[in-house]
Amino acid sequence: MPLYRLLQNSAFEPPAIKAMSAAFEDVCRALGLAERTDPLRDLVAKKIIELAQQGERDPARLRDQALAAFKD
Repeated sequence: MPLYRLLQNSAFEPPAIKAMSAAFEDVCRALGLAERTDPLRDLVAKKIIELAQQGERDPARLRDQALAAFKD
């Protein structure tokens, strides 16, 4: 999974990682990104991490903000 690969050596606490993982899965599902090797999943993971670095920890808000970034 791209999210875990990108989080290696990160300073996020386990609850933040859990929230980010839930948001990541929800966004990928909503965007129809089922294939684990789809490069768009990397973009989703990077967006989730960016939002979390800005302080967001709520999985629903992470999901909604990431989805908004990928919608037209």
